[in-house]
Amino acid sequence: MIEVRMPQLGESVAEGTVTEWKVREGDGVEREQVLLTVATDKADTEIRSPATGRVARLVAKPNEIVAKGGLLCEIEEGAQGTAAPKAAAAVEAPKAEPKSNGGPAGLGLASPSTRQYAREQGVDIQGVKGTGEGGRVTQQDVQRAKEPAPASTPRPHSQNPPAPRPPPAQPQAATPLTVDLASLVQAGGGFVPPIPGVGYGSYKVPAYNPRPGDEVIPFNRRRRITADHMVYSKVVSPHVVTVAEVDLAATSKLRDLHKDRLKKEGIPLTFLGFICAATVKALREHPALNARVIEGAHVILKEINLGVAVETPGGLVVPSVKHADQLSLRGLAATIDELATRARAGKVTADDLSGTSFSVSNPGLKGNLFGGAIISQPNVGILRMGEIKKRPVVVTRDGEDAIAIHPVMFMALSYDHRVVDGVLANSFLWRVGDILSRAEFEVG
Repeated sequence: MIEVRMPQLGESVAEGTVTEWKVREGDGVEREQVLLTVATDKADTEIRSPATGRVARLVAKPNEIVAKGGLLCEIEEGAQGTAAPKAAAAVEAPKAEPKSNGGPAGLGLASPSTRQYAREQGVDIQGVKGTGEGGRVTQQDVQRAKEPAPASTPRPHSQNPPAPRPPPAQPQAATPLTVDLASLVQAGGGFVPPIPGVGYGSYKVPAYNPRPGDEVIPFNRRRRITADHMVYSKVVSPHVVTVAEVDLAATSKLRDLHKDRLKKEGIPLTFLGFICAATVKALREHPALNARVIEGAHVILKEINLGVAVETPGGLVVPSVKHADQLSLRGLAATIDELATRARAGKVTADDLSGTSFSVSNPGLKGNLFGGAIISQPNVGILRMGEIKKRPVVVTRDGEDAIAIHPVMFMALSYDHRVVDGVLANSFLWRVGDILSRAEFEVG
């Protein structure tokens, strides 16, 4: 009997959620046939059969969170398949009831990221009462469970009874944040975060009253993860945005010289490829932008893994070009195209989406002048491209200034002011523009 277990789905992924079984108990399967799909905070992954045989037992239930190495199913190698109808109930996920993950009712229901956070904090999540949607445990719940209850202080004896006190005010019902804002409260800092959908202090968010024609679109898993990520990033990182105007005339000529030849080889030579190559070169010269913040310090990362935002039918994803500084312009362009193609087809893996040390965001052909992107955590910077437009520029020819029409782009760098100062950020962005304006590339 072959045991199929939850694999390591990424360098920082410790568990996955079973989203759908593709087989039933008793089904015959071929080697490399898809058995089930598993979701993590980063990507959806297909788990394939390690051998030809018969599905002897499905162990993990749909919507169940399984840790790395946990048993998913068993395959009887070489056996003939005879489908068992009774397994149908185990294949389809329950629709109306919230999923359970063991333990008492209402305890332990949490996302993979929250469960990992609980492990890091030494908190048994099965004993934490969730205050999130459907009883889900949030990172705030874990933080509260970790904090010891305040000890009662004995009062000195007095002959006179204390004056009666007014009853304590009842706390107002609120929708809890799904990001760990509680951990942002420093000792004595007194930071109290606003509550989405409720308000802050005396300000209250107006209630939503449905109107004819309104369409309510529930967050899917990717949108919820993205929303939590963006809120967290804006709270934890003091964003500063600086903008550069870049003349792309020289780069455009170089691109026109080689794009048809590389296209025949299956490599699209886009402006995105040139901008990513310039970014990587500037990161080598300004390594402090290739960093992350840890408690009480920041780490300058040796590996340059460049994240490139890709719009897909399921939402925005940011696959990572590993060791981007070791690739030529040609290799970088080919890798970006390959990752983007797989992302749009839903074929990126958790490893493809992990390990990014700096990101580039491209709004596409219908972009705008420029915009300040939100930093992708735990990076300390992100470069956003603007649209490319022909504009009048001043050029010097034979010592004389003249007006010419050149393709121009505005690029915006968002950086984390906790560890990146303005001089460094502006020097980095200036260098990216300088490389592009001079076309300092070897196409190969």
